[in-house]
Amino acid sequence: MRTNNKVKVIPLGGLGEIGKNITVIEYKDEIVVIDCGMAFPDMEMYGIDLVIPNVSYLLENKEKVKAIVLTHGHEDHIGALPYVLKQINVPVYGTKLTLGLVENKLNEHKILSDCTLNVVEAGDVLKFDKLSVEFIRVSHSIADACALAIRTPHGYIVHTGDFKIDYTPIDGKLIDLPRFSKLSKQNVLLLMSDSTNAERQGYTISESIIGENLTRIFGRGKGRIIVASFASNIHRMQQVINSSLIYGRKVAFSGRSMENISKVAIELGYLNIPEDKIISVDEINKYPADKVTIITTGSQGEPMSALTRIASGTHRKISIEKDDLVIISAAPIPGNEKFVSHVINELFRKGAEVVYQSTEEVHVSGHACQEELKLIQTLVKPKYFMPVHGEYKHLRQHALLAEELGKDSSHIFTMETGQVLELNKKEAKITGRVKTGAVLVDGIGVGDVGNIVLRDRKLLSQDGILTVVVTIDKESNTVVAGPDIISRGFVYVKESEELMRESREIIREELDKCLDRKITEWYVIKSNIREVLGAFLYKKTKRRPLILPIIMET
Repeated sequence: MRTNNKVKVIPLGGLGEIGKNITVIEYKDEIVVIDCGMAFPDMEMYGIDLVIPNVSYLLENKEKVKAIVLTHGHEDHIGALPYVLKQINVPVYGTKLTLGLVENKLNEHKILSDCTLNVVEAGDVLKFDKLSVEFIRVSHSIADACALAIRTPHGYIVHTGDFKIDYTPIDGKLIDLPRFSKLSKQNVLLLMSDSTNAERQGYTISESIIGENLTRIFGRGKGRIIVASFASNIHRMQQVINSSLIYGRKVAFSGRSMENISKVAIELGYLNIPEDKIISVDEINKYPADKVTIITTGSQGEPMSALTRIASGTHRKISIEKDDLVIISAAPIPGNEKFVSHVINELFRKGAEVVYQSTEEVHVSGHACQEELKLIQTLVKPKYFMPVHGEYKHLRQHALLAEELGKDSSHIFTMETGQVLELNKKEAKITGRVKTGAVLVDGIGVGDVGNIVLRDRKLLSQDGILTVVVTIDKESNTVVAGPDIISRGFVYVKESEELMRESREIIREELDKCLDRKITEWYVIKSNIREVLGAFLYKKTKRRPLILPIIMET
């Protein structure tokens, strides 16, 4: 790609999708990376734990990368850091809570001592040779969230991060609207703004409303109260604690991520609870039921989460008792509705009272709705606009909002991951594309599961597997044992003896043909077995199992 005097903005993730947020800001020989997030796998990614961005472009330009700057501590903005820092170890900058959560992750990956983490506060400015980065306080569903103002030789690039405008935030720290307004007088070249709620009209309601609702609901609790929320939603955790203290309840944290994050938040002073009010899950039975609150993971119905195990009766330490009240204080992420519904049904069956989004207002989004998005655009007055963070429908709706405010459509860039936007004071245009994509993490394997493995896993999940075992004497070129067929997830062999007998005949005939034609390459014989057996089974059953021939020789 040719070298020029323009600023490049390159999203390596986060456009046309929810999560995996990472953006490159590049000017000549300097690159600043905004966020480094992960995404959760979709239903077609069998066995995959998480998805991280492909950072080939950063590796190819390693000498240019000066820093990774973080807007806040949610997984879709920091979750890929351990994997990326193993490949390109550069300084990381973020607020105290954000880096507290990052430390936890790097420690788990055993690379904390090798990494350079730098704590900043809202209002701080990082200065590099040609670029500088200013952190601006915003409101979100996690404390210490910031927008970024990147100063370039051509003007400011303002990146909102995830935000909403909350005039009564839990921690009392208001979004710094005056700074956004002042930036408009300092030549804002480009605004990149959160599009997650761009379809929603009006304003996002304040977190304080949820606190009032929780306290009211707590007032009717006759037994234990179990609250499921996102572990990273520390403000929600604080509200649950506040309501618990009003009614004299002890608080226990359940679920690995909930325990880890609450510990970090308490240590750093973002979660306030008297030490004598915290109990372990092992201690909950030592107190009267109406004096216990359990804050747990599982608000999305995740199969192995604490709440799901409680609902199914498989949790080792917590089971549903008479008068238990369960509050699910989160909205289902698109695609998780069925899991959440199943958990709610199971909790009701076991006798719990369940409060969730459809019945009570116990959750509010951390993202700005249309009127807040309009306000930021009006305050900042950017020359160019680029919607970020969201599926294409969210980006498109946000672009239409900008047009409603009078922005020329030629100054709005609804981009795709990997596209390169080059801009200066006079012009902006998309000039090309860099390599991007998804890297799949499965256990300790990073990138070793690709499309072929996923296809095989899909086949296994749908139609099962047939293993064909045959032994051939290479000297005489004859079959000395088999073919034997082992079926897993296809048909139960004893109830399908005729189908298995015919299958063995088909395989034996194909083997005889191959051996008669003096075919000795095992891969050819295996391919022929797969082809003829696959066609036969599909004709008989309309199923396509994965066929795995194994040839042994004597």
